[in-house]
Amino acid sequence: MENVFDLSKEGASKIYVKGTMPGVSVGMKKVSLGNKNDILLYDTTGPYTEEKYQINVHKGLPHIKKTWAEERIAKYGSNKTQLWFARQGIITPEMEYVAIRENQGNNDPETMITPEMVRDEIAAGRAILPSNMKHPEAEPMIIGNKFLVKINANIGNSALGSSIEEEVEKALWAIKWGADTVMDLSTGKDIHKTREAILRNTPVPIGTVPMYQALEKVNGRVEDLTWEVYYDTLVEQCEQGVDYFTIHAGILQEHVPAALKRVTGIVSRGGSIMAKWMSINKKENFLYTHFEEICELLKRYDVAFSLGDGLRPGCIADANDEAQFGELKVLGELAEISWKHDVQVIIEGPGHVPMHMIRENMEKQIEWCHGAPFYTLGPLVSDIGAGYDHITSAIGGAMIGWMGTSMLCYVTTKEHLALPNKEDVREGVVTFKLAAHAADLAKGHPGAANRDLEMSKARYDMRWNDQFNLSFDPERARRMHFEMIGSGADHCSMCGPHFCAMKITKSI
Repeated sequence: MENVFDLSKEGASKIYVKGTMPGVSVGMKKVSLGNKNDILLYDTTGPYTEEKYQINVHKGLPHIKKTWAEERIAKYGSNKTQLWFARQGIITPEMEYVAIRENQGNNDPETMITPEMVRDEIAAGRAILPSNMKHPEAEPMIIGNKFLVKINANIGNSALGSSIEEEVEKALWAIKWGADTVMDLSTGKDIHKTREAILRNTPVPIGTVPMYQALEKVNGRVEDLTWEVYYDTLVEQCEQGVDYFTIHAGILQEHVPAALKRVTGIVSRGGSIMAKWMSINKKENFLYTHFEEICELLKRYDVAFSLGDGLRPGCIADANDEAQFGELKVLGELAEISWKHDVQVIIEGPGHVPMHMIRENMEKQIEWCHGAPFYTLGPLVSDIGAGYDHITSAIGGAMIGWMGTSMLCYVTTKEHLALPNKEDVREGVVTFKLAAHAADLAKGHPGAANRDLEMSKARYDMRWNDQFNLSFDPERARRMHFEMIGSGADHCSMCGPHFCAMKITKSI
């Protein structure tokens, strides 16, 4: 497989920041600037950006969390969740690890994020640290509104195409550009093998929607779906190392009539499957009725819930309706049940929502879900962006991230149209990294503005390489600049040599 992780072209290198606890060594991207400053940036690439690292997809990645998990099991007799430790007042190595990552070199005692802050936010249910003991390859990261807004990249095959190799390549491509987590949403053939290859080679948490594989096991026949088939699928994926599950346990029989009156009905695959199952069987959602059994299973591995919004609005006309908010209230009740079992939980959100209705979503989620982290798909602020829905969704994502959402699910240019390819993944990830960063700036996250400040200084000084290397996509910035101008220029081709405002300002 091609190595796409060379940092030397970006004036950068991979460094490791040591913690105080055994084995805590946090990989960061160090960018060396022309003004002799260095800047540390959050890095999602794992060991892939180490100098001379050889990619071997058959061997997989180092098991950086294995020793920590083994030592805890030996001490406590069984695996415990990060939430359990946090509630006991215990700071784990994973908690120290994410505190170092989040600070990005910020050592100001007044503003820096501490391991104790991480522990406190997890204990309160306001943050999660996805940490399946069976995925030791994943570097610890945190999702919560006091921390950097994270982004997720969806990948996965369908019945119409994409191989295992292509999906692994897409996962690595996504983390190259900054995806904090990856969801494997495969619905085609070889789901288990595809997921196994992704897990063994990806240094970020992996999420899935177990319903997709459960339905494949009964040949796509909703009427043949059972709790037993679904539970067996959960066990299989827990054992493989999946870090969080989207589980559509909040859609109930009472919500379906309102959803069917909508312009676009039910647009969530998982939500539509459960609505159909309830309609056929005239029974309540088995994910809801068996929820505590699911909690007991997830607790054993420290797999987190991503409680699915099966009734998210699929168009502007359906936003903030009775069906959506009815389900959201149930998700808040389920969050409290999961906490009772020491299981970590985040809440999924919309969807298609116009800008003036976004704040209501955030406020109701905080109130009804008791501060659990919110994870939203955009929201898309318009329905007419076909081919450009990465933009309609990034607008909403930046807004709701500023208001308190903890993680944004990226949307690509292919949304509503087709399965994304590598370049679609790249554009989707970079677009959403910008949306998340804009939210971090608005929230006042410690260290978020430093990158912008260094970019502004580089721009004024006409340090072109620094401008490229501080961007989220150095390759694209560099290519665009040199399409019309040579190296060493003290101006860009937009203004030319005589109309550069900064150049004129310097002469005053």
